[in-house]
Amino acid sequence: MTQTTQAPDRLLRLPQVIEIVGISRSMVYRLMRRGDFPQAYKPGGYASRWSEAEVMAWREEQRGA
Repeated sequence: MTQTTQAPDRLLRLPQVIEIVGISRSMVYRLMRRGDFPQAYKPGGYASRWSEAEVMAWREEQRGA
């Protein structure tokens, strides 16, 4: 029996998100407020992290628009 395993979803820091999507920090947060960008996870303290899978899906959706 063949089993496919997916790599676990990584949590990205803001500089990584900016590099992937090519928009500024302020635009990331503006789009989040409007509900047009994946929401950040708060793993603790002031840290914010984004799901790599959600960010990549958003980027692909923008390319198709």
